[in-house]
Amino acid sequence: MKAVELPPVKLKDVRVDHVGSLLRPAPLKEAFRRFAAGQATGEELRAAQDGAVREVVQRQEALGLPLVTDGEYRRLNWQVSFSEVEGWDMWATSWDNFRRLPENRAPDEKPLSKGEDAVLSFRTPVTAPLRLVRNFPLEEFGFARGVAKKPVKAMLIGPDRVTQMSDYAAAGKYAGREAFLADVVRTQREIIADLAQAGCAYVQIDEPSYTGYVDPATLERMRARGEDPLKLLKRAVDADNALMEGFKDTVFGLHVCRGNRASMWHREGKYDAIAEALFGGLKYHRLLLEYDTERAGGFEPLRFVRKGTVAVLGLITTKSGRVESADALCRRIDDAARHLPLEQLAISPQCGFASGIAGNLLSEDEQWRKLEVMMEVSSRVWQ
Repeated sequence: MKAVELPPVKLKDVRVDHVGSLLRPAPLKEAFRRFAAGQATGEELRAAQDGAVREVVQRQEALGLPLVTDGEYRRLNWQVSFSEVEGWDMWATSWDNFRRLPENRAPDEKPLSKGEDAVLSFRTPVTAPLRLVRNFPLEEFGFARGVAKKPVKAMLIGPDRVTQMSDYAAAGKYAGREAFLADVVRTQREIIADLAQAGCAYVQIDEPSYTGYVDPATLERMRARGEDPLKLLKRAVDADNALMEGFKDTVFGLHVCRGNRASMWHREGKYDAIAEALFGGLKYHRLLLEYDTERAGGFEPLRFVRKGTVAVLGLITTKSGRVESADALCRRIDDAARHLPLEQLAISPQCGFASGIAGNLLSEDEQWRKLEVMMEVSSRVWQ
């Protein structure tokens, strides 16, 4: 593939961002439902996706965002970004779970138990050595780039999270966690290399696993399995740094997540205990950090952020439709600037608005109002 000229690396300094996913419009969700039920073809689903992506890119650009995403409108959930990979079929798992949701079940289908309805399983068996078959994020990027006037960001699940979600011993193809994680990194580097070659200047890695290293319940489960959380944390940091190695023209961002939707606060704990290892050890250009509730603690851990790295403060919640006050957001940024220079700060929502196709508990109008407030705050603080 012929190399494409990349936008300036100054993308790493932009003052506003969003995590990637946006609420799917009702017609798009209906197209997914019809396809899952065998009532629409793949071509019909793609046509609905294409139209929805065009509209959401135009809406972001009209708002003045300096970079845009496709809203993750081709995904059932954020995890399918590691697709399509032989040996790890997240699409099959995701379609199965989508069909089993209450609103998508056939009338005569046996209901799931209450526990299954609340948290559908995403643990995927590894059936063969990993091999990239089709670069799904590249296809997402290629279409969005073709309709966008602004740079387009690509989003990819982090390697440690893939490892946590995998039964890598299922078919005896991997000797252990280290071997599997190394293969995940190798495969994801193939995805990123294709994206970079196609002109993608900004790749975001979504990594909920890091908050597990401060969450008391998760730490207890790790220790009960005989695992050393500190060793696992170091291994995760090393894997992320290996993922980025050598892509000198690509801006990398890391989103550190605690769970999405109102019912999914699956992690607690402040950044303090891991800030030095995480913020100081990772070589990302941008750290997208959740700071919308007291769960994250204060801004003091920002002192460990590496020089030249931008901490993107996720001050705007995606969990409810309450639109934040611009004045209050400005005050919080002032507070953060006591621990990290203003030129190393930016603002964003704390997570995606729709990590899964169902989306969060707010309206599309509320979503766009929140992004408008974000733009207002950016102009007040940094211009």
